[in-house]
Amino acid sequence: MLKSKVFNVLVGFRNNSGIGKFHLLGRIISSAMAGNNCSASKVPKYAAGTQPFTVLIEGNIGSGKTTFLNHFQKFQEKICLITEPVEKWRNVRGVNLLELMYKEPERWAMPFQSYVTLTMLQSHTQQTQKPVKLMERSIYSSRYCFVENMFRNDIIDAGMYHVLQEWYEFIDNAIHVQADLIVYLRTSPEVVYERMRKRARSEESCVPLKYLEELHKLHEEWLIKNRGLNTNVIVLNANLDLDHIGSEYKRYENHIINPAYTRQQQAVLVSPSKRPHME
Repeated sequence: MLKSKVFNVLVGFRNNSGIGKFHLLGRIISSAMAGNNCSASKVPKYAAGTQPFTVLIEGNIGSGKTTFLNHFQKFQEKICLITEPVEKWRNVRGVNLLELMYKEPERWAMPFQSYVTLTMLQSHTQQTQKPVKLMERSIYSSRYCFVENMFRNDIIDAGMYHVLQEWYEFIDNAIHVQADLIVYLRTSPEVVYERMRKRARSEESCVPLKYLEELHKLHEEWLIKNRGLNTNVIVLNANLDLDHIGSEYKRYENHIINPAYTRQQQAVLVSPSKRPHME
């Protein structure tokens, strides 16, 4: 039926002249497609049913995410540890996108965030036979914190922002991103600023305190203010120094290495993708 309608379109298009051709073409193609309403069966999301219990470690720059992951190295027989793919961002076939983004954000923020989305999706969908996956950051913090901050500061314009949002919406509808638990390493901007200065990553040398304050505010909006829609969040005091932070991590080991325990505690209720988009 659709083929015959398209054939009629082409005949009509050939036999008409001038602008009427285009009106006819648009009208008949629309009609043909409207008449092709297949009964849509819901297609399973990509990677659905392939991922284990997944814990996302979130927090500001310098909040101790790597230290947190290192604490759980001793459970590697049970946990697949996935660090933030910083090395990929530093070397995209010889190009350091991370450095370019910090130096010329107006020019490089959009390609950088596009690549962040790709690499984080690779981490989210990475296969493992282990019962737990522990991930440093996620596609959600990219969306609700870093991209949002760039838009609010006019580093990316409305067109760039909406293109990224369309990608996020498509991903949410087509790709399964497992998110059973979020551990929020909550810090003050002043503490992470000092930590960042001490670790002295070359790309971060130009990062001001104001940027960390803005990211802190967005993490708070996402994981504290809207916590009623993110009830799968554990908040840790990550301002503690390294001599004391280990005991804080130890308190929550059971939540991470034992999915049954976490589900029993009802810590996992709502996927972070199901919250309304931030205004």
